[in-house]
Amino acid sequence: MSTSRRKVVVARDLGPDVMPLLLDHPELEVIAWPYDTKPCDRKWLLENIPGASGVLVMLSDKVDAELLNAAGPSLQVVSTMSVGYEHVQIPELGKRSIKLGYTPDVLTEAVADLSIMLALMAGRNVKETNEVVQTGQWPNFVWSPFGFCGPQLSANPVNPKPTAGFIGFGRIAQATLARLVPFGFARCLYTANPSTPPNLEADAQVAAKYGVKEVRRVDLAELAQESDVVFVLAPGGASTHHIVDEAFLRQMKKTAVLVNTSRGTLVDSDALSRALHERWLYGAGIDVVEGEPKVDQNHPLVTAPR
Repeated sequence: MSTSRRKVVVARDLGPDVMPLLLDHPELEVIAWPYDTKPCDRKWLLENIPGASGVLVMLSDKVDAELLNAAGPSLQVVSTMSVGYEHVQIPELGKRSIKLGYTPDVLTEAVADLSIMLALMAGRNVKETNEVVQTGQWPNFVWSPFGFCGPQLSANPVNPKPTAGFIGFGRIAQATLARLVPFGFARCLYTANPSTPPNLEADAQVAAKYGVKEVRRVDLAELAQESDVVFVLAPGGASTHHIVDEAFLRQMKKTAVLVNTSRGTLVDSDALSRALHERWLYGAGIDVVEGEPKVDQNHPLVTAPR
């Protein structure tokens, strides 16, 4: 039996809680990028991957033919510490019979929590209130009966049965729906991949599971027009690029909130910035934007109100 160790390349220092677990395998030769906050240098990765049996990458590391060719025939597994894998060229893995590992469920609850937080922040004017305090305006701020008010997330006399809209209705969307139920949401509309046939039985099961009166698949226009909060939770890619565009935003309620916790490319940043400036909708909670991480203080969504 061969006693040679298998080489594994890790494209990020995973910290003191994880790295010892990797290094505590004498059968592995672990070669790790030494930084936890600095993305792995491409040149370093190309120089260290030859002869590796496995490689662990992050979203910032592109796995393409160049990298796989550099690794050579020894490479058997590519793992990515992410839910998405747009940075991995799947056909190139297939050509070489290389397996892919990823973490599809690890962020479901966290992203659902974040989605609700952003909906609350956008609907309760948190950006404006923070700016008033942080810029020193608060001591002399003139009180107004409706100052900082917004469309509250929970059911109320004006909107006793709020409607949640989901662009994409997978695990995270349904976990988000579960969190909305205590706020009084009784109606859920969603869009899905056009290639997937409608399933009324499945919709009824979801409604029963979460205790809402209606779960229904609709088109984008109806979703925009009827939803009080729209959650963007679909995968990235060509088919969903700018799925939230000017036409969609113009159809939203003026009291509605848009939340994007999926991929920045799904929302047209310029159109959303204009919509916020011109009040086509009330506000937006944005976790991801086009062009990130190259986003500075002049980005149209950073400078947009609400």
